[in-house]
Amino acid sequence: MTFFKPILLILTTITMMNSCNGQTATPVVRPATQAGRFYEGNPQLLSHEIDSLLARHTNDQKYDSVAALIVPHAGYYFSGNVAASAYAQLHPKKSYKRIFLLGPSHHEWLNGASVNSEVDYYATPLGNVPVDREVAHQLIGADSVFSYQPKAHDREHCLEVQLPFLQRLYSGDNKSPQAVPPIVPIIISTNDFSKLKRMAEVLKPWLTDENLFIISSDFSHYPSYEDAKTVDAKTGKAIESGDVEQLIATIEANERSGIRNLATSACGEFPIITLMLMLDSQYQIKHLLYQNSGDIDNYDHSRVVGYHAFAILRGEEKTFSLSDDEKQMLKKIAYESIKDSLDGKPISHPSPLTPHLSSNCGAFVSLHKQGRLRGCIGHFGEDTPLHEIVAEMARAAAFEDPRFMPVTRDELDDLDIEISVLTPMRRIQSLDEFQLHRHGIYIRKGYRSGTFLPQVADEVNWTKEEFVGHCSQDKAGLGWDGWRDAELYVYEAIVF
Repeated sequence: MTFFKPILLILTTITMMNSCNGQTATPVVRPATQAGRFYEGNPQLLSHEIDSLLARHTNDQKYDSVAALIVPHAGYYFSGNVAASAYAQLHPKKSYKRIFLLGPSHHEWLNGASVNSEVDYYATPLGNVPVDREVAHQLIGADSVFSYQPKAHDREHCLEVQLPFLQRLYSGDNKSPQAVPPIVPIIISTNDFSKLKRMAEVLKPWLTDENLFIISSDFSHYPSYEDAKTVDAKTGKAIESGDVEQLIATIEANERSGIRNLATSACGEFPIITLMLMLDSQYQIKHLLYQNSGDIDNYDHSRVVGYHAFAILRGEEKTFSLSDDEKQMLKKIAYESIKDSLDGKPISHPSPLTPHLSSNCGAFVSLHKQGRLRGCIGHFGEDTPLHEIVAEMARAAAFEDPRFMPVTRDELDDLDIEISVLTPMRRIQSLDEFQLHRHGIYIRKGYRSGTFLPQVADEVNWTKEEFVGHCSQDKAGLGWDGWRDAELYVYEAIVF
């Protein structure tokens, strides 16, 4: 259920005729079933309403790198301002080849996704928006998780309410409605995570600079005003993290919280998860605005609906590097940490430190003596500054590696110290994203986990599949094929 402001409307149907080879064909038009309910049915009033909402965000920053938006779908009276804050991020001169619209089903349980491949246009009071039927059919043919189920689209409002915003944004006065890129309407309705992953795998190749994804979702449904703000803040933070598992865990925690009247944390949970599964480290999730229905004209605060807007921006993949001076500083920190321990002193931390040495990332420290391994301990440490991790791992490699006796003072000056600084881990959904010799692999399932550093590939003659299989079997204890239903992460290592 979603809030709407009733407005009387008499729907009119416009039939369009095309001629082809002497045959007259009638395009299939999906009617504007929600005009007069979720938004104005009068074209002039609707245009004025949307333009007024967008005008509130005239000074908001515009981006030509928007890959996706998360936008509410309640009646404009309640969520229009939050929706406008999302659409205001789009640079009006940025052209997209097509727009993928992903939303939840409020009426039909699909256990999959329905792509509306059988209509040529979606109608609104502002005109008709074309559908990219060719791409819709391609999706259906790519995986059985996609199909066409008419009932999923007939009464559904979550995609329709996005269209007038796009029409005003890309058409405006004195422009053709055909300026709006064709849409690919997708309704997602399944809590089967494996199916959501399959959807993401099929859709990810379309997440390019020429396409825009719009995810339609409201957030908390029906708690009190203050409870909604608390719940929605947690859900919003989880989305901003880009971590699918954190989002799922947050939603499950909200469900267990016992908050009165909380029906859902996000009705578009499954489309949002699908989008997040498509993202990698080059994308930034930017929170734009939050309101709930209680913020509108002092509306009833005992039962509200929450609305978030997010923009997903495409950028360059983040890289991490160290200068020669920083590498030498880390080598010195590792040596001094071992020496201080032999002298019975606590670990000392030098200063000043560069931003890279103070950044949170992991490291492995390997000790060699006369070319033979003498100890190696590491930690991913994404919550600890690099210089602290190196100091702790150097001490652990010298005195806590169970494979070796503790390092003695006589050995100290004969040790060669090798440090592998690990870039932040990135979750992958397919082995296609793993690059042998460049990436290390980290496998986790339940309480078992294991990793191979990237340089392991330089020491063995394994294929990518053998590399992961050995890690799964020898390091994580999951068996040769155990990685197939485990969590996979990749990272890079700066070795010196």
